[in-house]
Amino acid sequence: MEGNAEALGSISDAELGIHLDNAYPVMKIQHRVQTPLKTHGKEGYCVDNTLHESDPGGDVRSLKRKHQAEQRFSPMDRFRRRHLSVTLLCEQSWCEMKVVFGLLRPLVKQKEMKKPEVKVGASIHLTRQLEIHDVVPIQVQSREDFEAIKLLNVMHMMSLLNEGMCVREFPVFGVLEGVFLMGVIDELSYNKERELVLSELKTRKEMSLPGKAQVKGHNLQVGLYKLLFDGMVNGAVKRNDIIRHLKLQPKQVLGTGVLNHAGSMGVEEGSFGSLVDVVLKSLNSAKVSGIQHLKLEYIHQDSGVTIDTIHVECEEAVLRGELQDYFAYWTGQREPRGVDIEDAWKCKLCPFEKSCQWGKDKIEPCINDDPGKKPK
Repeated sequence: MEGNAEALGSISDAELGIHLDNAYPVMKIQHRVQTPLKTHGKEGYCVDNTLHESDPGGDVRSLKRKHQAEQRFSPMDRFRRRHLSVTLLCEQSWCEMKVVFGLLRPLVKQKEMKKPEVKVGASIHLTRQLEIHDVVPIQVQSREDFEAIKLLNVMHMMSLLNEGMCVREFPVFGVLEGVFLMGVIDELSYNKERELVLSELKTRKEMSLPGKAQVKGHNLQVGLYKLLFDGMVNGAVKRNDIIRHLKLQPKQVLGTGVLNHAGSMGVEEGSFGSLVDVVLKSLNSAKVSGIQHLKLEYIHQDSGVTIDTIHVECEEAVLRGELQDYFAYWTGQREPRGVDIEDAWKCKLCPFEKSCQWGKDKIEPCINDDPGKKPK
């Protein structure tokens, strides 16, 4: 049986949603929002009947009407999601119900992120990142400014890859199976054969490799990064994908801070749409054709010793099949699912165990029917 160390002992910035500002060697852009951005609704709406808090004095008919109204919209709509992240899909591979509860109760998830092992993992990632990065703060004034910074990072880092250099915190994005997906690659570098290698760092609280439940999420993570990156350099990402899925305004004039930095890079475009065109053109003309190797590096948190380096094979057909199943929930084709009985041990580690109807309806009856059966 895998324990608490298995649940929290393998830390990654992407895995935990600790995205440390998109960056690149020599110069790193840090997002510092000086003016409040317009919000488009809270991410905190009930998804189905299993997630409603019981209210003995409430109006049952009112709750039923509310639930029926919610079911007219997909989770992407109800949670105000313009896109999904690789992080979120990795969490979904662990337990889909936990992801849903995390969106409904963000304060609980924030508490998890304050655990010591999470902070140590984040610190290790930051230290490694700053080994080759300087920080350039840039003020942003709109959502278009925010996304423009990512695009400028991509453009600059791609030029460095073209020169054979190593880059870290490379933003990737694109449409997979009809859904816009975003992520951040830990590191891209070349081996002796001049092949492009993706390296993903995982820190471990224990001096051991993770169990199969976490390995599944790690393999999914690097596989999705490869699909996204390869699509970016092979022309799969279109201008309209970025504009339409993220609901951005192509005619939006970029802020002064963004324009000044773009100018220092030799980019003179003034609107968000024109910047998108320039960046996509630079990707299409890149010397890089795609990622050849995927690597997971596991290191011990306390000592910094490398536990092992695992090479991952990416089977695109299998990966896309997994994606279709995960996206089926987000696009409203099915209800959220919890863990199978074999993974019931995860429930004991979950902060939402007492509220989760899936565990009560699916897991507990199976265990009660066979009291001698232990979760694997």
